[in-house]
Amino acid sequence: MKFRTRIIPAIAMVAALAGCAKEGELVVDQGVGITAVLTTCPAVGIPDYTGDVTTFRTSGDPTLANLDVSASMTNLRSTCDDSGEKVYSEATFDIRARRSDVRGARTVTLPYFVTVLQGGSAVVSKRVGEVTLNFADGQERAEASARAGSFVDRSAATLPEDIRERITRKRRAGDTEAALDPLAAPEVRAAIARTRFEMLIGFQLNEEQLAYNATR
Repeated sequence: MKFRTRIIPAIAMVAALAGCAKEGELVVDQGVGITAVLTTCPAVGIPDYTGDVTTFRTSGDPTLANLDVSASMTNLRSTCDDSGEKVYSEATFDIRARRSDVRGARTVTLPYFVTVLQGGSAVVSKRVGEVTLNFADGQERAEASARAGSFVDRSAATLPEDIRERITRKRRAGDTEAALDPLAAPEVRAAIARTRFEMLIGFQLNEEQLAYNATR
């Protein structure tokens, strides 16, 4: 599945954030008033079509009359500790669910995944967890909270020194390289891409559930 993601920015793309960069982060000017803060902390987000899940009483009948439970992820928040050789990111999120039949108490367990991507496509790790919701008798809605974490090697999330120097090198008017954008060089772009990590969280869906989300 190709991920399109709603991201909590760890790589901020607005110029105003340039002044907020922490020590050790690299701020590069991409022109037209835009800067990028390159950090060892991964961006955190929910891939499209995976932030909701719907179950039906009978498989193959995705109609409202057959709906059993629907749930969504919300309030995704993240923290990052990049003080060591292993960069640790942790995300917390809430699950809000609704059931169609409110008779009797019921427990519903939903699986979710935590995937770390490097360079937008390479899967570094994937784990599956579970969150449990408890519906009281007569209760239509239930909520639960969950958390997920991941580690990234600091060395893998850090630009090589030669690339870093090439980006930040001061250029004087008249220099041969003054008119060249270092970020346009393929090797520089590739190096930056390799250091960018994402921690993606979503419901672990089967093909039927994913297709339902993509077409509804």
